[in-house]
Amino acid sequence: MLTDYHLHLRPDDDGSAFERYFTPENVERYLAAAGECGIEELGVSEHVYRFTAALDLWRHPLWIENAVDDLDAYCEFVRSTPLRLGIECDYIPGAEERTAALLGARDLDYVVGSVHFVGEGDAAVDHEGFDVWEGAADADQVWRRYFEAFGECARSGLFDILAHPDLVKVWGRARPLPEAELRAFYEPAVEAIVAGGSAVELSTAGLRKPVGELYPAPEFAALCAEAGVPFALSSDAHMPEQVGVGYDRAVELLESLGVGEICVFEGRRRRLAPLGAAAPAPRG
Repeated sequence: MLTDYHLHLRPDDDGSAFERYFTPENVERYLAAAGECGIEELGVSEHVYRFTAALDLWRHPLWIENAVDDLDAYCEFVRSTPLRLGIECDYIPGAEERTAALLGARDLDYVVGSVHFVGEGDAAVDHEGFDVWEGAADADQVWRRYFEAFGECARSGLFDILAHPDLVKVWGRARPLPEAELRAFYEPAVEAIVAGGSAVELSTAGLRKPVGELYPAPEFAALCAEAGVPFALSSDAHMPEQVGVGYDRAVELLESLGVGEICVFEGRRRRLAPLGAAAPAPRG
């Protein structure tokens, strides 16, 4: 089986209104793209900051600007489609109880936990408008802050899947690399993943980014596999043509690590299914 649980029905651009993209016609485009790639199960996990309810968790400027949609209307729409219902929710330190209440009040199939913002303030590792690298020359400090936040996210137990676990590398060589061995960041992260019990996502989104590689990096993924961490697959697609892109490389990496199963979710319950593509759907 192949799955894609971390995708979005709309781009992150301004003007991507709910009414334009959350339609049966758009869902069909995603399902058709998945079928051509042999992906059997598809789920949508919209960014939590798109919803007014998220402002109860955090009032970051990006969230205030984008929190215009109704979370329950989103859930109702997705439940009317063949898609699994998920959400991508940032880990916000200090908001654990409120996060659990927001997620627990909805009939979700899974929750994708992510870390984009690090340390004090509103700095982000992947958003140029709130760039943590602006004025920061110490790569070791930036990576340490990111992985500390990721470790807290993983240990929180709030999430079913941990998204793009080494997102801090997204800019590739456009940002400095730490002097410390990368394994020094990976090993505590794996310990946190094991302690929290979540699956880790193997995401092809990094292939579309300046870094040009999968999330997580092969050495990081190998440590996860050695520790028995279960994997989920994702493309983090924001348009139909991104669904399943790079899955050949993702499957090849998992097989090279001896991983023969991936996670399948329903009602926030996880099971493992054999890894492998279904026969591609015939073209119309």
